[in-house]
Amino acid sequence: MKIKTWLGTVSFALAIGGSAMAADDKIPVGHLADYSGPTSDVGKPYGQAEADAFAWVNKNGGIGGKQVALDTNDYGYQVPRAIALYKKWSASDGKVAAILGWGTADTEALTGFLAQDKIPDISASYAAALTDPAGTSGKAKPAPYNLFYGPSYSDALRAMLIWAADDWKAKGKTGKPKYVHMGGNHPYPNAPKAAGEALATELGFEVLPAIVFALSPGDYSAQCLSLKSAGANYAYLGNTAASNISVIKACKTAGVDVQFLGNVWGMDENAAKTAGEAANGVVFPLRTAVSWGGNAPGMKTVMEISKMSDPSGKVYRPVHYIAGVCTALYMKEALDWAAKNGGTTGENVIKAFHQKKDWVPAGMEGVCNPSTWTEKDHRGTLKVDLYRMKVTGSTDGDLNDLMAKGTIKLEKIKTVDLPRKPEWLGW
Repeated sequence: MKIKTWLGTVSFALAIGGSAMAADDKIPVGHLADYSGPTSDVGKPYGQAEADAFAWVNKNGGIGGKQVALDTNDYGYQVPRAIALYKKWSASDGKVAAILGWGTADTEALTGFLAQDKIPDISASYAAALTDPAGTSGKAKPAPYNLFYGPSYSDALRAMLIWAADDWKAKGKTGKPKYVHMGGNHPYPNAPKAAGEALATELGFEVLPAIVFALSPGDYSAQCLSLKSAGANYAYLGNTAASNISVIKACKTAGVDVQFLGNVWGMDENAAKTAGEAANGVVFPLRTAVSWGGNAPGMKTVMEISKMSDPSGKVYRPVHYIAGVCTALYMKEALDWAAKNGGTTGENVIKAFHQKKDWVPAGMEGVCNPSTWTEKDHRGTLKVDLYRMKVTGSTDGDLNDLMAKGTIKLEKIKTVDLPRKPEWLGW
C-alpha cells in the first residue's frame, strides 16, 4: 500500500502544477523519503528540501517548459515498501526519469534493478558500494545508475581518522590511540566499518571490537560503560542523530572521556539543541560549503527555495536541508541536459551526470561543493570538510536565536583532500 504524508501530498500537488496538464506534459520523478521511520529526524529536512526544490523549479518554468511530477512517498525506512514503490516507478506505463532515493538498505537492494531498467537513483545513501559503476573494483556489484552528492561514508570516515591521528599527536599523547566503530547492525552504519577499521590500523590505532546500538533512541548506558572500560579514545557514531544523541548524553552522564566522530547524518544543529552540552566537541563532515545563512552567493537561491514550504522565511534549516537542495538541483540540471539531448529517459539522465567536471548547479555558487561523476567512478568528491560542534550554554529557546548568538556553532577544523585511490573505489 502506498503511504503518502500530508507533506508528500502537498509537495506532489505543487510539483505537478495542477491536474489540467496531460500526463505526457510532465516529467515523472520518484521521491523516496523517511518522514516517520527511525531515520526521520534527518529524513524530514532532507526530503522537504528536495520537494521544495522541485516545487521551485516548476514555479520557474520546469524542465524545458514541462513540469516535474515529483511523486513523494514516506516509506518509513522499510525496504519492502521501497521495493513496492520501485515496481510502480519502473512500470512501462509510468516509468520515471529518475529517483531521488534515501536509505542504504533499500538503495543497495535496488541497485541491480536500476541498472536493468536504466533508472538513475541519486540517493541519500553515501555507501561506497554505490560508487563503482562498472564493478571493476571487485568489492561491490556494478552500480552504473547510482549516484549521491558528497563524500562516501567510507571516505568521510577516512578523513576523520586522518584528523584523529593528527589530533592525538597534537595533544602530545603517546602510545596507540584506541578506535571503535559504533552503530546499528544494519547496512547503513556498517557501510564504512571495514574501510574505517582498515585505515585506523594503517594509521597506528588499536581497533577495538565494535559496539552495537539501535537506530532508534534508547537507554545506551551499557554501551557507554563498555566504551569507558575499553578505554576508547575515538569513537565513530554510525547512526542518525536521534539515536546518537542518546549515546552522547548517556556517555556524558557516565563520565566517558572520548572524542566522538559523527557520520554525515549523525550530528546537526537540531541534534545539538536537543543534546545540549553533550554535543559539544563532536566532529563530523559537512557536504556543503556553508550552513544556513552562510556568506555565499548561492544562499539566496536556498532561501528562495525554502520559502516554498515556509513563506515567512523564519524557519531555520539544518545542514541536511541545504544538502537536499544541492542534490535536487544536480538532478534538475541533469534533466535539463537530457531534455536537450534526446529526451528525459533514464539513459540520457545518467549521461548528463557524466558531462561536467567540478560541477556546481547554477545559482548555488559557494553552497554546493564542486562534484565530478564519470562513467568509471561515481565518487563525486574526495574533498571532506570537517566541522566540530560547539555548544557553549543552555540550548533552550529558538534555534535561530541559538545560532545567531553562537550558543550553537559549527566550527570548521580541517579540509581533507583524499587521494583517488583505485583500491578505495567501491569500499
